[in-house]
Amino acid sequence: MMRKKRKRGASPGPCRSHGPGPATVPAPPPLPEPTRPAWTGMGLRAASSCAAAAAASSATAGAEQRRRPWLCPPPLALLLLLLLSLGLLHAGDCQQPAQCRIQKCTTDFVSLTSHLNSAIDGFDSEFCKALRAYAGCTQRTSKACRGNLVYHSAVLGISDLMSQRNCSKDGPTSSTNPEVTHDPCNYHSHAGAREHRVGDQNLPSYLFCGLFGDPHLRTFKDHFQTCKVEGAWPLIDNNYLSVQVTNVPVVPGSSATATNKITIIFKAHPECTDQKVYQAVTDDLPAAFVDGSTSGGDGDAKSLRIVERESGRYVEMHARYIGTTVFVRQLGRYLTLAIRMPEDLAMSYEESQDLQLCVNGCPLSERIDDGQGQVSAILGHSPPRSSPAPAWPGYTLESANAQCHEKMPVKDIYFQSCVFDLLTTGDANFTAAAHSALEDVEALHPRKERWHIFPSSGRGAPRGGSCVSVSLGLACLILIVSL
Repeated sequence: MMRKKRKRGASPGPCRSHGPGPATVPAPPPLPEPTRPAWTGMGLRAASSCAAAAAASSATAGAEQRRRPWLCPPPLALLLLLLLSLGLLHAGDCQQPAQCRIQKCTTDFVSLTSHLNSAIDGFDSEFCKALRAYAGCTQRTSKACRGNLVYHSAVLGISDLMSQRNCSKDGPTSSTNPEVTHDPCNYHSHAGAREHRVGDQNLPSYLFCGLFGDPHLRTFKDHFQTCKVEGAWPLIDNNYLSVQVTNVPVVPGSSATATNKITIIFKAHPECTDQKVYQAVTDDLPAAFVDGSTSGGDGDAKSLRIVERESGRYVEMHARYIGTTVFVRQLGRYLTLAIRMPEDLAMSYEESQDLQLCVNGCPLSERIDDGQGQVSAILGHSPPRSSPAPAWPGYTLESANAQCHEKMPVKDIYFQSCVFDLLTTGDANFTAAAHSALEDVEALHPRKERWHIFPSSGRGAPRGGSCVSVSLGLACLILIVSL
């Protein structure tokens, strides 16, 4: 009798193979249907799909075992394999990924800033609050937005805007509901909330008015005029604010005048401020109201305040409750004024208050220009010719042009006014007055494209430039002066 030989490679035990073919391989015991762990957060559909996936995984494992009979995972390894399969399924098809909410963050930011205007008081503060709220929202959704290009663009954009506006990362944030942050003594806050309620997408409209030099007037309509207006005249007189200026002759025997006194009355406003009066005269530019106070309104956030920028030379007044800013300067012996005010408030006045230089310009009888802002087209506005030697240093057209060009490279109406004032008065301080007036325009005027006015465009409307007309006008002026 021949003894049966043991096959090489065979190993005793329950995993011994007795030959090829599936019939000789013991079938794996049926696996119980895996139950959904309580922490997966999936619904019934997800659970059933996971069970199906697990069954498919076990069938695949059995087939693999039949192909390679020497691999016989112990029960613990099989359990780990099943858990791994469940984990992969849980991270993929068996659970919906967290939603990237970057679009909601962006929508909220737009809602918070749509009513803001860079020309209004408190813009930087409110914009930084909205940026911090935007940054916080992106941080909360960062995990779900790792692969979202819009998210990464938003993060970079927030960082750039914070750097541009000098916003700190720590600080108060805006509420996503503008109504919650409504402040009755902050004009742009309640104006923006009102626009959101009525669905108006137009930004609040602001107007600018300025007076400087001989004097030269820029009205709310961006008309530029040179006027006599000797004595006291109202610049503004509406239901919220009154501004009056007093002009005196600069040169004896000439119609040239300049401002030596400014009186500003902030009218009482319920819950925000009592009436406050400010008065400045030559060599007395106080940093306080007539009653000695420096602010109006209760609480830490004053609805009206005075800020001294340069002692005795430059003060600013910020009236938050009416969205108005006023700059007053002394340059040489005379004063300049610049103001920005919301259009709806600036135009709130009675018929009896129609004499306002900022609204309607100087009366025709008081104008000494050609009606288009060209101060060169003037007759009778020259130094007295009876005196054999003027009492002021003389300027030629070339020297006046050169001095003004140092401060104002753009030869617009401010440059022309500078040259005119030098030729008319001989006072170099008028150069600084024209330059400061242009700086005030750039700081307060809401529309950059209207900062520069070129006289040949008619009625003071802004235009791209006309140096030829300026030169010809000044040549005409110097001819008048030399007669």
